Amino acid sequence: MKTILLASACLFALPVAAFAQTTPPAEPAVAAAEVAPAVDTADGEIIVTATRRNTTLSNVPIAVSAVSQQSLQNSGANDIRALNQLAPSLLVSSTGNEANGSARIRGIGTVGDNPGLESSVAVFIDGVYRSRTGAGLNELGEIDRIEVLRGPQGTLFGRNASAGLINIITAAPSFTLGGNAEATYGNYNNIRVAAGITGPIIADKLAARIDGVYNKRDGFYTDVISGNKVNDRDRIFVRGQLLFTPTDDISLRLIGDYTHRDENCCGAVYTSTRETFDPTPGQPGDLAVSPTNRIVDILSSLGNVFPGDPYSRNIAVSPGRSYRNTTTDWGGSAQLDWNLGDAKLTSITAYREYKAGGAADIDYTNVDLTYRADDGNNYRRFRTFTQEVRLQGSLFDDRLDWLVGGFYSREKLQVVDNAKFGTQYGAFAACRVVANVNPAAALRNPAAPGCLSPTGTFALNNALGAGAAPIIAGLNRLSTLNDLGDVRSVYNQDSQNYAFFTHNIFKITDRLSLTVGARYTKERKIFSADFNNNNTVCPAQQAALGPLLANPALAALAGGIITLSCTGNSSTALNALDLNDRFSESQWTGTGVLSWKPVDELLVYASYAKGYKAGGYNLDRSDLGSALFPRSNADAAGLRFEPETVNSFELGAKFRQGGFTLNLAGFRSEFSSFQLNTFNGTVFVVQNINGCSNSLNGGDRDNSAATGTCTGKTQPGVISQGVEIEATLRPVRDINVSLGYTYADTKYARNLVGSKAGAPLDPALFLLPGNRMSNAPQHVVTASAALTPAIGDTGLSALFYADTRLTSEYNTGSDLFIEKQQDGFVTVNARIGLRGPNELWAIELWGQNVFNVNYQQVAFNTPFQGAGSSQQVQAFGGTGNQLFSSFLAEPRTWGATIRTRF
Repeated sequence: MKTILLASACLFALPVAAFAQTTPPAEPAVAAAEVAPAVDTADGEIIVTATRRNTTLSNVPIAVSAVSQQSLQNSGANDIRALNQLAPSLLVSSTGNEANGSARIRGIGTVGDNPGLESSVAVFIDGVYRSRTGAGLNELGEIDRIEVLRGPQGTLFGRNASAGLINIITAAPSFTLGGNAEATYGNYNNIRVAAGITGPIIADKLAARIDGVYNKRDGFYTDVISGNKVNDRDRIFVRGQLLFTPTDDISLRLIGDYTHRDENCCGAVYTSTRETFDPTPGQPGDLAVSPTNRIVDILSSLGNVFPGDPYSRNIAVSPGRSYRNTTTDWGGSAQLDWNLGDAKLTSITAYREYKAGGAADIDYTNVDLTYRADDGNNYRRFRTFTQEVRLQGSLFDDRLDWLVGGFYSREKLQVVDNAKFGTQYGAFAACRVVANVNPAAALRNPAAPGCLSPTGTFALNNALGAGAAPIIAGLNRLSTLNDLGDVRSVYNQDSQNYAFFTHNIFKITDRLSLTVGARYTKERKIFSADFNNNNTVCPAQQAALGPLLANPALAALAGGIITLSCTGNSSTALNALDLNDRFSESQWTGTGVLSWKPVDELLVYASYAKGYKAGGYNLDRSDLGSALFPRSNADAAGLRFEPETVNSFELGAKFRQGGFTLNLAGFRSEFSSFQLNTFNGTVFVVQNINGCSNSLNGGDRDNSAATGTCTGKTQPGVISQGVEIEATLRPVRDINVSLGYTYADTKYARNLVGSKAGAPLDPALFLLPGNRMSNAPQHVVTASAALTPAIGDTGLSALFYADTRLTSEYNTGSDLFIEKQQDGFVTVNARIGLRGPNELWAIELWGQNVFNVNYQQVAFNTPFQGAGSSQQVQAFGGTGNQLFSSFLAEPRTWGATIRTRF
């Protein structure tokens, strides 16, 4: 309610002040070449290329936010996460590795570190598609502007996107000598130095630009075991460009860039360690909290340290394990623009390589349960070639603006994994089995084989008699499961995509236009995997523990053992298993927009778009056999997930008068086969979410994987609908105010199924039907204000800047467990400074998250540490002792920056 009231007050106040300004400025001239930097109009409006035509933002009949270089600088933006403060419909977060990340627009996006999933929100940098959102989490260098396009895209940009697109336009070379430099020092020993220079090499023919960034900072977490800092920053970025204009009609822009990151990231903290149980079995809704948690007790007996308050940012890392990884990201592109007279040809050719290590203490404790080692056998690598060609022009006395294009991409993705059980996993696993049978601490001794104390051995023999011997043997065998698992398991995915698209604007009258666009996409993926594993323990105890595996409380434990595979038993062996599979698919998508300008100051429009995101393979092992069925090449098809499609409808209006602009949009998007990535504590599960036209009678909300099949027709499983409002006010040149509000009701449908064919929903997702999606706050308000008054006649000026984001509550977990809930919060950034004549120099003091608001990015089931949330206990009874951890957002940072620009 507080968020709603604040939003209403802000939205009411801004237009009242704005309508006092009534004198419209002249319409600006627009640069013809896309390589020319964007300029603001006299009232600060940004010229964008979101429709592949240079147009003022208020004349573009699509929902798009544009952020200028000055706004990014004021907000302290170094990567696209800073856009959260400036674009209310966007949410960018990072999880287990800062080289990876996720973006959501209107509550829709792809969350998690599973490299098999492309993002529903595409990222383009200088016209080049970046296949994963994490590319935008790197340093960006000098930026001209960033455009955030909301809704499906596919008829204007090379690669299609189902939820939206982030278009980053960097500063281009100039034929006028210029440059910039800045140096920053802040808390956590943050040192950042950035510089760029541009100018002519051959007058009016050849210009160059080079930008570089160095950033080093201590981590936000402290490892209480070693004293080391975690989540630090150590980055080098360089980008060089050449602009060749042999004639007035031809320009060629060459860009090469390189990023190197050597960072110890990312740690996580415990956020929930309670154990719950059903005090009155058979009566749903009952829930009681145990005074202790048996998983916590086991970990403590093995020496684990629980640092307490998660926002103390103390963590415990297993000795000898690390989150330190090296990430390299490099590539080059060539953009040719050729004015042919009646048409313009644009060609963008690019090649990129991206490689990120994945070393981690993946149990997030100082007890050595599971890890990925930094031994060269753990990384993900993308090698991507893209080619885009567009031809556009005008016909019939400029009554028709037409565009046709083609796109081709080839991506070779390799994931190499060496996930292993740690040196203490055997003792932990055996103790967990014993504790699930009886939580009494007197029965356990982690130092003993099988974790059985003399009391425990006596109790087991007394209860089972002769049947106790194989159980004890199995526990003894299980306790030897240490430092075993992947040696080098390799996933390869070869993707090819080609598409043809067209986007045409018919000017029916001077004020009425119809836009029609279409796209045909063909996708082919070839998958192979080769597993190499040295786990020889688990086959022996699978039979021994058979009677206990019928207990649902042990399911997660059994899954964990199987996930890291077995050798030595041909019916269940994963070692030396080769998988091969392939598929191809095609899709027609498109858009239609009717726009009308009843007066010069107002644009209204209505649009429809169909979007698409390709299917692919889950590069994890959630469907690779089981304890009862052999693993074979047939498992490869089980890793496949379906394409995601969306039908989107939008009504919008854009008003501009004087220094005031107001943009409104109402939207509804219906997603079929939505690609949901969720971690269940053992493996990543990718589920396609659809609705069913028939009632499933609760089959999608029960604890069974067999119930809930759809016998009717499948229909959209995710609906995102709402309203967006963006306003800017520039009453005089030295004052800029902006405000944004997004109401997004992004929910799952009822009667959910897990495939287009109507297969039952995974029982771990029983909370989804009818509820709001994860990472989809219903209300978001953003506001920023910049005041740059002159100081007398000295030529000096001051800077006073602040921005804020108010976010209502949302759940950060794909399964929507209550333990992953994030309350509403408000973050504020601020900056004050002094600038020299013509801004030749500036000194600034700044703060990010100045009120040190504590909030989390993504919470998750801590790997292998328990099973069952409190909501599962409420719904189905039993006991829930799953521990939960979270990747926290950054704390308050502050510092000083000196800069020069000439």
